[in-house]
Amino acid sequence: MSKLVRLLSLASLCAASAVQADPARFDLTGPKVDIRVTRGNRTLPIAQVANLQPGDRLWLHPDLPETQSVHLLLIAAFLRGTTNPPPDEWFIKIESWNKKVKAEGVFVTVPKDAQQALLFLAPETGGDYSTLKSAVKGRPGTFVRASQDLTELGFEQARIERYLGGMRQIPQTNDAKVLSDHSEKLARTLALKPNADCFKQAVDQQVVCLTQTGNQTVLDDGHGASIVTEVANNGGADLAAAAASTAPMGGGAYSAYVGAVVDLTKLLTNLHTAQYQYIPAVAFPDAEHFNLRLNAAPSFHNPKSVIVIALPAIQEAKLPPLQPVNPKEVTCMLKPEVVLNVQNAPLVFSTALAHDMVLHVNSAEGKDIPLVADASKGGLVLTSAAEGRHAMEAAPVAEKSAPDATDGLTGTIRGQWGFDPFEGPTLKLQNEPGKGWKLVSEGAVIVGREDTFTLASSGVGCVEKVQVASGPKRINADFHPDEKPRQLVARALLKDVNPGDLRLEVAQFGEQQPEQVETKAYTEAAKLSAFKIHAGDSTAIVEGTSLDQVQSVEMNGVIFTPSGDPGRILNLGLQKDAKAPELKAGTTSTAHAHLKDGRTVDVPATVLEARPTVTLVNKHVTAPNGGAPSLRLSNKDDLPLSDKLTFFLKANGSFPRNQKIEVATLDGSLKTMLSFDDGTLVLQDASTAIANFDPSKSLGASAFGKLQFRPVGADGAQGDWQPLATLVRTPQLKEIRCPVDESKPCHLVGSNLYLLKSVAATSKFDNAKEVPPGFGDSQLEVPRPYGTVLFVKLLDDAESVNAVALPVTPEF
Repeated sequence: MSKLVRLLSLASLCAASAVQADPARFDLTGPKVDIRVTRGNRTLPIAQVANLQPGDRLWLHPDLPETQSVHLLLIAAFLRGTTNPPPDEWFIKIESWNKKVKAEGVFVTVPKDAQQALLFLAPETGGDYSTLKSAVKGRPGTFVRASQDLTELGFEQARIERYLGGMRQIPQTNDAKVLSDHSEKLARTLALKPNADCFKQAVDQQVVCLTQTGNQTVLDDGHGASIVTEVANNGGADLAAAAASTAPMGGGAYSAYVGAVVDLTKLLTNLHTAQYQYIPAVAFPDAEHFNLRLNAAPSFHNPKSVIVIALPAIQEAKLPPLQPVNPKEVTCMLKPEVVLNVQNAPLVFSTALAHDMVLHVNSAEGKDIPLVADASKGGLVLTSAAEGRHAMEAAPVAEKSAPDATDGLTGTIRGQWGFDPFEGPTLKLQNEPGKGWKLVSEGAVIVGREDTFTLASSGVGCVEKVQVASGPKRINADFHPDEKPRQLVARALLKDVNPGDLRLEVAQFGEQQPEQVETKAYTEAAKLSAFKIHAGDSTAIVEGTSLDQVQSVEMNGVIFTPSGDPGRILNLGLQKDAKAPELKAGTTSTAHAHLKDGRTVDVPATVLEARPTVTLVNKHVTAPNGGAPSLRLSNKDDLPLSDKLTFFLKANGSFPRNQKIEVATLDGSLKTMLSFDDGTLVLQDASTAIANFDPSKSLGASAFGKLQFRPVGADGAQGDWQPLATLVRTPQLKEIRCPVDESKPCHLVGSNLYLLKSVAATSKFDNAKEVPPGFGDSQLEVPRPYGTVLFVKLLDDAESVNAVALPVTPEF
């Protein structure tokens, strides 16, 4: 025998006839009993009866077909607890086949001290009445438990079927959000938790999954009791529950409460005798019709089936604990369909126990607007929106003219719970569109990203749609009420929106034209991390990103403006004729950067120690090995690359021994640092230092162009750049060779002649000889000199004219 067969066999032993159908499904149609209940001078159909009380008169009428071939005995029994068997007179025998019973029904009065009421339907046999009465009196606790479980199972089944029916009513759609929202409303009002795995499937399969698997997790019903119980720990019940969750037994349908069904089935199975077996019936009241469903087919052979039916509990009414989904929500009475979003009382939405419900408008007139519970819409629906608007129009003038459209305007949910009146929560209402809309968001609106807008008005409950308008472009915004009263939060993705004027358009129920709120959109603001200035300086820097947005920076009333192209650092200087601020090193404050689009960004400001300053006193050029320079240049600022430069610097006070001198080209591509540590700086006296600079060694053979220097403090503070020299590369010139025939040109002999720009016989450079690019010869044809002097311009200083005296030798 296979494992599954053994499993089902054991389950059948435990659940008796329950194996004829899925024990978790009450899907077999049973007989019908019509019931009305009279209390005082009021009569209600059984579907609207939440509880019974002693003295209530029950009208019972077995509604069996004319062709009923088996006589069914209807027995009404009242119980008074688990340990107190009921007296004989608490059992009422009703012969359903009796003509008078069939025509008129039977009236039964709930006796004093009764706590539970049951109906039994049993095939007529000899001793049937006495046998059943004996079973109940012998084990009253079993039937008390059965009564409680059947009542709760009926409530639970009603909730689940209401959810499944609501999901099946959804029109075919490929919109997953529509399905999810619909399911969420049903589940919230019915206090169910649908199978989340269904929403992971394809959209067209989600409804099928939610309505066929039935794998709901049932939550508290709001009355302080849940019928979901743990499956009994003994092996038989465990196996029955396991069997009910397998595909052959229903695929686990309604598995959340299958344990309770198994417990009930086991409870009644233990009453099995040779003559009778007991099967449960779950009631689905519809007006006065007590429609019954069974989870096992009745048997008319021994042991014959006795159908056990629970009537409402005999107790004080437990009123539904309705609560608003959001206590701060304001309900707009101007909507075409008004839904009061309430929860925490699922039986209001799955049964007819709550009836004659109204929204009582708390005004002088006290208008009542009828309500209908609709789980699919997530709450109580006004039966007529027009009637609701009329009721609002009848509100006192003082309320309508209040500055806040919600001040003093409320409505209270009222209704009947069975025979008892109940009062639900009081909700905030709004009966006119919000006025005086304005933007209260903090911070700028930034394009290219999702942004949040906080709007305020006299009332936000009637908002239908919020759009962000940029020129002709409209962007729908998600919106919801803010935590603060009379405020609304809207979020929109501002993709492909240009900086500039924006308009928020708020459409409201009851208004033909939307309210408009103007604002501006900006690009991402510059992120400024620091503003730094040295004490005594008239220049400063600001660090950060998007520095091209900075128009000016103000600190302590002094305005700085950009003085160069921005990178990660933007150099700033004082405006014309402005005096440098007197600042103390080490102080901090906040500077205010004014951006070009009008925004202001705060940036932390720091005053640094005064920057080091030095003055160039003198400088001297020497050739290698201490000899004369290879080429005497006319421009005193020219420094041959092969020569060395000694320059003298004066400090303002003592020359710090930890100070350095940085030498660099103007573009900063080549640089070197002179210091006392390596001997390139030497003190002449306390305030004067001698700097020894070897450009060829420090900067390399390809260095040329203007040089600058600045002092650098031990803390890295940098002084101002000052001009030092123009670095030039010079050729080695040996002699001039001239032919005896004076009509022929001479030749300049030497090396690196490509470093010459041009050569002439006069300082005016008449008929000068240009050195072609890429010239690599050791002789260059030049004009015949007047005597021994030629005039040259260097490639690295093409403006200066330099005289060169060289020996002239004849050339034959």
